[in-house]
Amino acid sequence: MQLTRLDRWLRQRFVYETHVYTLRRPEFVPAGVIAEELPDTPGRKYKHRFIVRSEVSVNALIENLRSANQMFTTRVVDREAWYVPLIAPQGKSVTWWFVWFGITAVIAFILVHFARMAWENPELRDNVAEAIEILKG
Repeated sequence: MQLTRLDRWLRQRFVYETHVYTLRRPEFVPAGVIAEELPDTPGRKYKHRFIVRSEVSVNALIENLRSANQMFTTRVVDREAWYVPLIAPQGKSVTWWFVWFGITAVIAFILVHFARMAWENPELRDNVAEAIEILKG
């Protein structure tokens, strides 16, 4: 499904977080950055992971790493939060869910309104009761 501008903004603001991996800890770490030291296991390239949720903090951290000539890599991943499947379901657009929900609600309201208008007609009610009696036998 095509993502709308609102879907992309919701994902960027509330779902995505950036993981920055480095060999050594930088001198300056911006506020709001979660720093983790990774376990020393065979085959692991990096020793430190920084979890950043703000684009401003990501840019500041990367600029600091570049100015210190440190090797790093970044990965953008989904957050581990309860609301992520609600805001960003895999392959679906939340905006279109709300559009289809609105269309369905309007159609249901119109059908209920017409059914209520028809049921208030005494002649129609008598005909329906008579038809039921005929079908019963």
